[in-house]
Amino acid sequence: MIIGTVVGSVFSTRKSEKLIGNKFMIVRPEASMKASGNDLVAIDIIGAGIGEKVLVAQGSAARVGCDMENAPVDAAIVGILDEGQEID
Repeated sequence: MIIGTVVGSVFSTRKSEKLIGNKFMIVRPEASMKASGNDLVAIDIIGAGIGEKVLVAQGSAARVGCDMENAPVDAAIVGILDEGQEID
């Protein structure tokens, strides 16, 4: 999982039937995360907003985390962070 900030949203009028009714957000990973520097599109099942810090699951964990095991999902916002603490 990675921590990132929602920086935008994506709209698609044509998509897989398994994705209809879902919202997609652009997430910018935190600099300290391994995937930093590469924004990603994540399905948003919890209602995150632009500017919020979120927890993102990727790969098969994303599909399981959003209860869409048979959908083409590679990243899912699974939590909105209230606070955090970095350990040196």
